[in-house]
Amino acid sequence: MGPYMIPRNTKGEGRILFIFSRKSLMYTTIGVGVGFFIYMILSTVSLGTVGLIVIAVLALLGFSIGTFKIPDSSAFKFTQKTGGENIDDVIKRAIMFRIKNKNKVYIYKEMVEEEDKK
Repeated sequence: MGPYMIPRNTKGEGRILFIFSRKSLMYTTIGVGVGFFIYMILSTVSLGTVGLIVIAVLALLGFSIGTFKIPDSSAFKFTQKTGGENIDDVIKRAIMFRIKNKNKVYIYKEMVEEEDKK
């Protein structure tokens, strides 16, 4: 009889400090960087505590973008189409769509039958 591999959950092994994955750590540091830039601007007008709050909010926003997924819900059309996908993937796709289709506007019209009009 040969060796047998015991299945185990390896999802958390790629995490740093138990909560950060590489992607969430990257987005958190980007949020802190932008927040620090705003903090430097606000500290020149002696609003340093507001700047620290901005750093914390942007770090939390970056962490949530890098970590969470869009809930799979049928309540809204947006969540029906993108439910279960990572938030950062949806944002990247929206940005690429806006860059690619600058001057195009898509209008979706539902066909109304003649009987409904009468």
